[in-house]
Formats: sequence, structure tokens, C-alpha cells
Amino acid sequence: MTTATATATAPGGRTPVRAAESRGALLGYLGDTLALAGRHLTHLRRSPGRLVLVTMNPLVMLIAIGYLFRNSMNVPGGVAYEDFIMAGIAIQVGLTSVGPTAIGVALDLQHGLVDRFRSLPIAPSSVLIGRTLSDLFVGVVSLTAVSLVGLGVGWRPHEGLLRTAAGFGVLLAFIYTMLWVGILLGTTQKNVEAIDGTGALVLVVFSFLSNAYVGVGGLPGWLRPVAEWNPVTSVITTCRRLWGNDPAGAAGGGFPSHHPGLVTAITLSALLVIAVAGSVRGFRRAVG
Repeated sequence: MTTATATATAPGGRTPVRAAESRGALLGYLGDTLALAGRHLTHLRRSPGRLVLVTMNPLVMLIAIGYLFRNSMNVPGGVAYEDFIMAGIAIQVGLTSVGPTAIGVALDLQHGLVDRFRSLPIAPSSVLIGRTLSDLFVGVVSLTAVSLVGLGVGWRPHEGLLRTAAGFGVLLAFIYTMLWVGILLGTTQKNVEAIDGTGALVLVVFSFLSNAYVGVGGLPGWLRPVAEWNPVTSVITTCRRLWGNDPAGAAGGGFPSHHPGLVTAITLSALLVIAVAGSVRGFRRAVG
């Protein structure tokens, strides 16, 4: 004798068993991702060189330019140079993170670490997301240190707690996007020396061809459109306006200057989608 068992169907067409399996798969994916992130953080504790590198570069620039040379800088609009430069220093946390993240991914691929994961039921994307989460933690620690030193040298936000927090939220979105750019670089360019040079080039070009240290109006005429449409300029301008540190005309007079938040949202979203898609494709090709 056979017994038929009826299973109730949910309104969306899913049975409870399938819904439970989906939840279990999602929880397993999250567990794998967090475990991989924890592994990277454990290595960071044993070898904190990446944290030191990502933190020291913006700190050196903050002290060398924002503090030592502040009396030599003239910012229009009555804004103190310490206030003006802070957002430009903070974005360097994201730009500096590109190289170390790319090198970490490239070394994992070269040393066969990822080959061990291939024998496990782990999604390739969880390996990459775990890397970004651990490196985002490094970025948060570095950004906190830079902000505290900035407060020490005279930087002050002037727009209240919520807008100040929103500015830091924009910076975290920028840092996370740059981490995926680093992963894309690491999965497509295997030579560590070349990656190191590319990361340094990204830092120098995108920070100096922006309004990080001087307003766009202080750059040569042929460079002003480039600096104005540099995505970094829009991120910096958005943070300055949220913090009340933005002098008039520092970002130029075009569309990005009038709508920095919109330009920031569009450019970071587009860059993130491209970097994630390219990274996953490159990673799958690399592990073959």
C-alpha cells in the first residue's frame, strides 16, 4: 500500500520545502562568505602591513599638505584649508586600497590557494565578496584614523550629525567600489609588479586630477574639464557639501558641480556593476 502525501503550495507557487531549501542555500552562501572574510582578517592580524599602508598614505598627505602647508594655501569663500582638504584626503583611503586588494587576489591565484576552494561547494562570488568585506574593514579602520587625525589638525564638519554620517556613507560606498576595481585588476593582470605600478598610478592620477587639494579653477585651463568630470571630484564635492566644507566654485561650473550627488550615484553604480561582472568573469577564467 502506498501513501500519498500532499504538500501545501505557497501563494507564489513555491512549496515550503523549496522555500526552506532556498533559505538554507542563502544562509550557506552567507556563512561561506563570512568565513572567508574572517580568514582574511586573521591573516591581517598576523601581518598588518596592508592596514599600515592604506592608513599611512592619506595620513602623510594630511599632515604634509593639510597641516604643514595650510598657511600657504588660499581657499576662496573663507573656508579653512583643513576643512577643504579633508574630503580629498579621505578618498585616498579608497584609491590606496586598489593596489593591495589587487595584489592579494593575484597572489591567491598564483599560490594555488583558490585551487583548494575549487574542491569545496563554494560559489566563486563568495570568495570575492569575502575579500571585499575584509578589505572594507581595513578601509573603515583607516578612515577612522584619518578622521581622528583630521579633527586633531583642525577639520570640523558643520552640518550636523546626520549629514556628517551621510558623508561618511558616501566615502564607504566609494571605498567598496574601489575594492572591486582592485579585484578586477587582480584577476586580469597577474604580474604583481605591474599591479603595484598600476595601483600607484590610479592613486596619483585620480587624486591630483581632481579638486582634492585645490579647486578646479586653480588648475590649467585644459585640465579643468578633465578634473570636473573626474568621478573623484564628484565624490569629494558631495562630501564637502554634506559636511559644510565646500567653497563656491571648487568643483567647477558644469553639470557635475551643480549635481555632484547625482553624478556620484551614477558613476559609482556603473563602475561597481562593471567591476563586479568583470571580476567574477575573470576569476572563473583564472581558476578554469
